[in-house]
Order: sequence, then structure tokens, then C-alpha cells
Amino acid sequence: MTSILTKKPQKTKLKELKTLGQQLLSSRVHINNLPILLTFISPWSPPQHVLESLLSLQSFFTTVLPDLPPSQSSKKRPRLDDSAKEDPEFIYRTWLRSKFDEFITLLIEVLVSPATEDALREIVLDSFMEFVKLGNGGNFYSAIYNKLLRSIVQSAAPLDFLSELLASKFFKYIDVRYFTFISMEKLAKTLDTTDTPDDKTVGGDDESGSRSRESIELSIHKIHYIISHIPPLEGNDGKSEYEMWSGSGILSKEEHDKEEFPKCQKAEDKNLKTKKQTKNVLSPATIAKKMKLKFTKAWISFLRLPIPIDVYKEVLATLHQAVIPHLSNPIILCDFLTRSYDIGGVVSVMALSSLFILMTQHGLEYPNFYEKLYALLSPSIFMAKHRAKFFQLLDSCLKSPLLPAYLAAAFAKKLSRLLVSVPPSGALVIIALIHNLLRRHPSINCLVHKEDGDESTEDRSKAEDMVNKANDSGSDKRPGIDHFNSEESNPMKSNAMRSSLWEIDTLRHHYCPPVSRFVLSLENDLTVRSKTTEMDIKDFSSGSYATIFGDEIRRRVKQVPLAFYKATPTSLFPESEFCGWTFKYEGGKENDSEHKEQKTSEENDASTKRQRLERR
Repeated sequence: MTSILTKKPQKTKLKELKTLGQQLLSSRVHINNLPILLTFISPWSPPQHVLESLLSLQSFFTTVLPDLPPSQSSKKRPRLDDSAKEDPEFIYRTWLRSKFDEFITLLIEVLVSPATEDALREIVLDSFMEFVKLGNGGNFYSAIYNKLLRSIVQSAAPLDFLSELLASKFFKYIDVRYFTFISMEKLAKTLDTTDTPDDKTVGGDDESGSRSRESIELSIHKIHYIISHIPPLEGNDGKSEYEMWSGSGILSKEEHDKEEFPKCQKAEDKNLKTKKQTKNVLSPATIAKKMKLKFTKAWISFLRLPIPIDVYKEVLATLHQAVIPHLSNPIILCDFLTRSYDIGGVVSVMALSSLFILMTQHGLEYPNFYEKLYALLSPSIFMAKHRAKFFQLLDSCLKSPLLPAYLAAAFAKKLSRLLVSVPPSGALVIIALIHNLLRRHPSINCLVHKEDGDESTEDRSKAEDMVNKANDSGSDKRPGIDHFNSEESNPMKSNAMRSSLWEIDTLRHHYCPPVSRFVLSLENDLTVRSKTTEMDIKDFSSGSYATIFGDEIRRRVKQVPLAFYKATPTSLFPESEFCGWTFKYEGGKENDSEHKEQKTSEENDASTKRQRLERR
């Protein structure tokens, strides 16, 4: 026995390690084997040695843990007199508690170390969660669980496998979710108070400041991954039971803050009865209410952080489906969403879904909503990744019959102007949107056809001033001007009601057949609602060149284009393609002039030769 204890841990064989574990479990006499086994719980130890030590130490601490006093860091540690502190049994148990705390710290070190193999990391996590289940007298041991999550978030390594493992195996338990939300809220508040010094190093050359900023961004990525992978709460009706990892379930705050271990057996029995009563009191409805509160606090604390742009977009993409329905009061997101909506560009497009839900379902008032929505209409929006959802929301936002005529006209005209610069798939969406606008708002149907004679005297004078001096002065036609100001960001000042949708007429001769065919739907009298129906924007919002081509090749046509002529052509281009043009062949005149020039030159040569002969 002495030879085994005096050997260095690096040279200890696996068989000797098993012997140390068996001796520790057999008798208190071999308690000195405990520190030796702890030395093998390290990321740099061989995985077999770590596993063997872990199995022995887990079996040992599982049996003695209920009898151990609270840890030194516990706030509710009972006060003892001097005689009790000098008790050998108390000293022994206090020493075991310190070794258990050291064991937990070593397990966390193995879990978060990049040098640990994934297979060993999974085994260590299972053992750690067993102590979370049993280490607090049968209650959920939130102290060591919070310590694990804090180490994961603050670690410099990505730890994607560990986070994924924790989410896939343990987030199905309602109490694990509950205490995860509590830990994420605390960690987010900690990061929120430490991110301000980084602002000073953004433009500087301080490498330490740069590393600190990068570490904070990595921590924010980890917090977002953890809270976004917690599944939503099932059974919101309060009737279904929830699966617990710890046997006693979620305790109230008062119960959770009580002493972990009573002073005597009678107090322990009373405490167990109280816990059983608390377990019966907490119904599924109460648990659902507590979970919703913790869910809300965790997400609000996270959204206050300086979120990187990639995480920012991920949050906005899922906020309306994964977060808002489960918040206790969704209106508290109004500041975050309005700030995101004011950023502009793709971020505003992604924030529109959640903002629309708050306005329509939770009574949010946003006076400048339509001005910001009007500013988002640009050619780049037709290339955005989330354009399909944006066009559907745009159609929903313009559906209200209480929309002012100038606002509906501004959107219709702005969309019409975009027709000349968007791809065919975007033109199809715009036609469908304008179709619905004209049908919902009969007051703007005057934009479909407006003659130059409808202009006022002032407008005519402006038009005459813009006439080119090279134009014929005797012409009765006056060139019209478009009063619409496409550069104006305020739809009220865009002068859309004084304009017309002349851009739509250009689509009659569009190079893409689906566009030229679809634009004919606007020729119907859309004011007669009984004879027309609204277009479903979902059918056009996700279109592209590929979808248009696929629709065309599946389209059944009555007359198939042939590769040969039905009649022999008499000319290269038919006269119908060049209406008003005449072509004259002047090749004969050129030949005659060349023939005359050649004949004249020959006569001059002959006369020259005669003069030479006469001189001789």
C-alpha cells in the first residue's frame, strides 16, 4: 500500500489506479487515496486514467454527499460553537466538502478544456449533471450548474460540442431550463457592465482591449446559442405535467434559499415535509408562469448587450416566432425593435416582422412606421435574402381601408417607379402589390390613366417652359411632366397624387413574357370588388429567374414555336417590324456613275495618244 501511495501520478498504471479506487470505496482507512485520485482529473491526463478516477470518485461522493456540511461559499452556512468546530467528525466532513468542491472544479476544467476528447467530455458531463441532481439533498444543485455555465460562457474556446451536448441531452427537463435562464440573465448583466471600457479601444491599437472585445463577442455568441436552443414551453394550458431532472422539481425562491442541510434529524424531517408540500403546491400552471418570467428576464438582459451584427440578424430572424409568443409582456421589446427598425437596410427589413406583431396584436403605436417602410423600397430589397417575408408584410401593412389616399398613392407610385429597374421576378411582385392597392383603395384609381389635359394651368405653364426649342412650335401636343419626386423620403411630400402609373404601360412590351402577360390584369376595373380578387403575394414573393423559367417550360401553349418557316420569306425582315420606314436600293445609280467615269478616262487616254503621234 505504501509503495502505491509514494509513486508519482505520472507513473501510476491503470491497474494500480483501479486498486486505489477500490480501496477508497472499501474503508475510511484509505481516505488518503482521495487526493491521489483527484490528481488524475485533468485535461492533460490520459483519458483512461481520467475515466477510472472519475468512476471511483463519483461512487465515493455519491454515498457521502448527503452527510457533508454546506460549502464555505454558502450564504446559509450555519454558525457553530467552538466545541462543534473541534469535533473530529465535523473536521473530517468539512475536509471532504473541500475535496468535493475541488472535484467539481476539476470536472469543469476538463469539460471546458480544448484538449479534452469529445467522448470523454460527454462522460464527464453526464457525471457532473448527476451531482447537479443529487448534490443538494435531492434538490437541483443550481450553484455548481451556474458555475458550469459561467465557465462555458467565459471560456476562450468556442466549445460548440459541449453547448450542443448540453442542449440536446438536458434542455428537455423543465428545471434545467429554469436555472439555465437564471444563469444566462446573470451572465448577460455581468457582460453588460463590462462592455463599456471596450468602446475606448475600438479605434486604438491596444491589443489587450481588442482581445477583450473579441472575448465579449464570443461570450455573447455562446449566450445566444444556449438561450436560443432552449425549446419553448409545451403545455401552456397548465394541464400537462413537465419532466424534471431533479426529483423535487422547481422550488420557490424562499425554499431555494433555505439551509441545504439542517442541524439535526428532526429539522431535516420537517424540511423534507415542507419540500413535499411545496412540490404539491407548484402546479404545471404555476411552473409555466415562473418559466415565462425567467424566459423574459433572460432575453431582455441579452438584448441589452452590444450584440455583433451576425448574431443581431439571427435574433431578428427568429424573434417573432421563437421569443415574442413566450414573453410575459411582449411590448417591452418596443425599444429594441424600433431602434433596429431605424437602422435601415437589411436590419430594418428583418425587424419588420416582430414590429408588425407588436403593432397589430399588442397595441404598439409607432407614428413614423409608414415613413420608414416607404424608405425601405429600393432596388436592393429585391435581392435581399428575406425579401419574401418583407413583401408579404408590406402587403399586410397596406391592407387597412383607413390608409390615407396620399399614402396609398405614394406606395403605388414608388413601386411603379421601381418597375423600370428590377428583375422580372421583382416586376411580378410589384404588379401584384399594385393590383391589391388599386383594388383596396378606389380613390387612387385616377393614377392608372391621367391625360395631359387634366393638369392645371400652373402645371401647363411648367410643362411649356420645359419644351425643347427644337420642337415644332405648331404642334398641339404638350409633353407631360411627372410631378412625383422619387428622392423624397416623406410620402406626404412625394406628389404621388399628381402623377400617374405610366411605368406600368411600359411592361406591355417587356422582354419577359410572364411579365407582359401578367400586367394585363391591371386593365380590369379593379373598383368592382365583386368581380375581382386579391393577389396572394406569397405566390410571387420568392420568385427568381429559375422559378420563371420553370413555370415557362411547364406551361402548355396552343401554338408551339417551329424551327422552319411556314411560308418562304421574301425579305430578311418583314415590313411590319419597321412601320413608317422605307428602304430604297441605290446600287444601280452608283454603277452608272462608275461606268461614266471609266468611259471618260478611256476617251482622255485615246486623245493623249493621238496628240503624241501628230507631234512626231
